[in-house]
Amino acid sequence: MSSVASFPYVYFLGVGGIGMSALARWFQANGHHVSGYDKTSTPLTQALEAEGILIHYEDAVDNIPVEVRTNQAQTLVVLTPAIPADHREWAWLREQGYDIRKRSQVLGVLTQGRPTIAVAGTHGKTTTSSMVAHLLHHAGVPCAAFLGGISVNLGSNLLLPTAGPDADKAPVVVEADEYDRSFLTLRPTIAIVTSTDADHLDIYGHKDALVESFRQFVSQIEPGGTLIINHTADASVAAATPVGVRVIRYGLTTEQGPELHASAITARGHQFHFNLHSPAGVVPDLELAVPGYHNVENMLAAACVALLQGVAPQPLQAAVAAYRGVKRRFEFIVTTPEKIYVDDYAHHPREIEAFLRSLRALYPGKRLRVIFQPHLFSRTRDFAAGFAESLSIADEVRLLDIYPARELPMTGVSSEIIFRGITSPSKLLQTKEQVLRDAEIDTTFDVLATVGAGDIDQLVPRLKNILQNRWHGSEA
Repeated sequence: MSSVASFPYVYFLGVGGIGMSALARWFQANGHHVSGYDKTSTPLTQALEAEGILIHYEDAVDNIPVEVRTNQAQTLVVLTPAIPADHREWAWLREQGYDIRKRSQVLGVLTQGRPTIAVAGTHGKTTTSSMVAHLLHHAGVPCAAFLGGISVNLGSNLLLPTAGPDADKAPVVVEADEYDRSFLTLRPTIAIVTSTDADHLDIYGHKDALVESFRQFVSQIEPGGTLIINHTADASVAAATPVGVRVIRYGLTTEQGPELHASAITARGHQFHFNLHSPAGVVPDLELAVPGYHNVENMLAAACVALLQGVAPQPLQAAVAAYRGVKRRFEFIVTTPEKIYVDDYAHHPREIEAFLRSLRALYPGKRLRVIFQPHLFSRTRDFAAGFAESLSIADEVRLLDIYPARELPMTGVSSEIIFRGITSPSKLLQTKEQVLRDAEIDTTFDVLATVGAGDIDQLVPRLKNILQNRWHGSEA
């Protein structure tokens, strides 16, 4: 596979995807002519356009920039799995013999020969990888990062190391995606596995196949490397590491993470305070401004990486205190003394449970309303009972239609199959417009949460505006 850096033109099919856009920004920053297609205009594609990347939104060969159409041998095409099989531009590019590679293949090439810190897991990987990148960057350790979300601290999903003679040797932090076995293109020096819960069964068929892919992933850790693995992960995964790879297990307690755990965990307002116990020693008095016990776990793994990279305890304390999270991960949108509105990307039952239980811990006794948009027909089919159980933690549930993403409808699969199992005192099937009308007239709840990985984020600015006007609240 030739070096991707040799192509002067790079064309993205699905440029607005969170992982694709980070790659597009990398090529743009490195002097390539970058352009692309996406289905819809979003704040992210608009940001890319403002940065000089040419994007169109109609699937038509004539829309492909002329320099791409006339320079086949000098153009790299990067493809997201979300592009449908009947896509006209993709078909034409194949017929013309363009070099077409998946996003994961390109990421594998870009990280080849460089120290790679890869964060994998069916949930938690975006937050944890952003934490690693932030801690290293804040502490002055040169690094690059390709993230699956917009870091609030960095204002981007891409971090480039400071220019210098050793910039191309700086470690690379990557979110290692298990979807379509994408992470098997990576050869990490340090790997984190946050979770191996069943997901993407449309690809894997059953959980055993998913676990096997994680076993393959950790088997590719470089000699002398390190695996940092959550106590909930399947036990067979850690056993698949090569001889000589160090395994560090982590969790909130000594029993869960004998090598890496927390102590003296306390919640004070939105902050969590705790001590870090790692193989490198104890780092006391860490202050994490992003709430949730699951985020304390994520920070344990990220802080351990920072210590392995030579960050001293005092700079680590400062970096943890400065971390402000990822857009749409436990993001406070509106706050008043009496009312709270939070947005979160959770789209798996375990993620929703962790998020809602953390809200309950922060606001005990408060009336909690959750607006949830299921993501994918296959995930809804496979985990309907789990979704219903986790959503039932809320006092009120407002359930939107399924966001299909790359999938076609499935017979008998709708939000109704989740709705039937929800046991909350109040539950409704609603459209986005009904949700907005409700917010105009009914604010009997104390805490509102929008949850999901589809286009529910389009509701956030509109809800924010309505609630700020009604509550006279401030932006969080």
